[in-house]
Amino acid sequence: MNAPVRLLLADDEHLIRGALAALLSLEDDMRVVAEAASGPEALTMARAHTPDVAVLDLQMPGADGVRVATSLRAELPGCQVLIVTGHGRPGHLKRALAAGVRGFVPKTVSARRLAEIIRTVHAGGRYVDPELAADAISAGDSPLTARETEVLELAADGAPVAEIAERAALSPGTVRNYLSAAVSKLGVENRHAAVRLARARGWV
Repeated sequence: MNAPVRLLLADDEHLIRGALAALLSLEDDMRVVAEAASGPEALTMARAHTPDVAVLDLQMPGADGVRVATSLRAELPGCQVLIVTGHGRPGHLKRALAAGVRGFVPKTVSARRLAEIIRTVHAGGRYVDPELAADAISAGDSPLTARETEVLELAADGAPVAEIAERAALSPGTVRNYLSAAVSKLGVENRHAAVRLARARGWV
């Protein structure tokens, strides 16, 4: 008999994570070896338990699922990543695929179907929810550069330019230029509107 698929589950909502762990543990060929409530904790648990598949919530404290996936791909290439999300915006899917994520599904998926997708991902396959994929294709690509996206993300919580500059290791003038470029490209009136639009499309 083949060894069970070793799973890491990461979701900051304890009730959802616990229910998922209980349901997946009912599968004969799966074993939950670690759980985490944040991005950094997910990385720590992955390093300690070397799971076969990491099932990550897209939005977690500390680091989102895509950033965790990027780190796992570099540190534990044998660990496949599946992202589940309640906010499947087009840009999120594109970022996830670029990070090497093998599966991307909404939280509305049933536990039985999720188990099937985990098996597909573990075997080296890929699964993307068809509706999310269609939305991503119709939405188009982000017009923002990587730096503009980074600065806009740092501006999302209303931080002043000086703080953004310090966190991004840039000069305040450069930060203003990036923010201005993002506002112009998105066709909005200010950086707050730029953040809202970019978030709605999953670009940040």
